[in-house]
Amino acid sequence: MILRRLVLFFTLLAAAVQPLRAEEVVIETVTEEVIVEPAGSERFVGPLQAQTPKGIAAFGPFRVLDATRAALVDVTDSASPAQFAAMLRAYPGISLIEMIECPGTEDDRANLRLGRMIRARGIATLVPAGGSVRSGGVELFLAGARSIADPAAEFAVHSWADEDGREARDYPADAPENRAYLDYYREMGMAPGQAQAFYAMTNSVPFRDAKWLSGAEMARWVSLN
Repeated sequence: MILRRLVLFFTLLAAAVQPLRAEEVVIETVTEEVIVEPAGSERFVGPLQAQTPKGIAAFGPFRVLDATRAALVDVTDSASPAQFAAMLRAYPGISLIEMIECPGTEDDRANLRLGRMIRARGIATLVPAGGSVRSGGVELFLAGARSIADPAAEFAVHSWADEDGREARDYPADAPENRAYLDYYREMGMAPGQAQAFYAMTNSVPFRDAKWLSGAEMARWVSLN
């Protein structure tokens, strides 16, 4: 079963954010052909209209800002792990991902795999003031070898939903569908009790809703450094 989480725009529309530095700003759509694993059923969101840095190269939802920095500016999907790997082959010195506009994911399984890839490479994650990280994007933020968030950054969490519309609360606490997230949070450095508490908080609102947190509020749940 493939679990998927995303923030739908008719309930979770976030304000456009400004670029972190003086990079040129454009609205662009990038199509890249990659080889990926077959995906199950999909859930789609509308195109983003946030201003994003053009950077020097694009790999799916990632924009390369320079030899050491990339930005995440769009929803992730089944292709994202392969696109991330391609980016690192081309720019192996990337050590920081700036999370500017991160609505969530269309493929939770691939999203968790992407998070593990970020952690394995020792890459830090940063959400600047005005940055918005929602839904499955939060898992990627936690993947940073260092997770940094401005107090004015924006986060949103909610329950996942599977292809049958069932959510976390519809499964036993020890079901594989729930353990996948608890295992992931522990791999990202959370103690068991912390992982349980954080997961319960994210599931305190249903899939069609969201709990909004500032960077300062997120710091109450996870260690930011």
